[in-house]
Amino acid sequence: MWHAQQHTTDQGCQFTGLGFTGLLKDNGIQISMDGKDSWRDNVFVERLWKGAKYEEVYLHAYDSVCDARRGLEKYFIFYNQDRPHTALDDKTPNEFYFNNLPAMKKTA
Repeated sequence: MWHAQQHTTDQGCQFTGLGFTGLLKDNGIQISMDGKDSWRDNVFVERLWKGAKYEEVYLHAYDSVCDARRGLEKYFIFYNQDRPHTALDDKTPNEFYFNNLPAMKKTA
């Protein structure tokens, strides 16, 4: 199972409280917050979730949290493995990432 090493979020009060930040720190998770009113840091994730809501969540009446989880898992597999993205030269995110991985390693 994959575990996050870093949690990136905005500076909303729900993310800056000691209860939340303490839980992350206690589990060895590095906290990364964007600057105040720095919308650019979240724009890609916000766009992803907008698509997930309109293309998956709003189209299904889930009977349970498990059903919602399965539906979102199916959507994200489709999004990453099967759906071409014009911003990625009509490649899927997986194709774009894994085809460029050797080049990224060379520059690192």
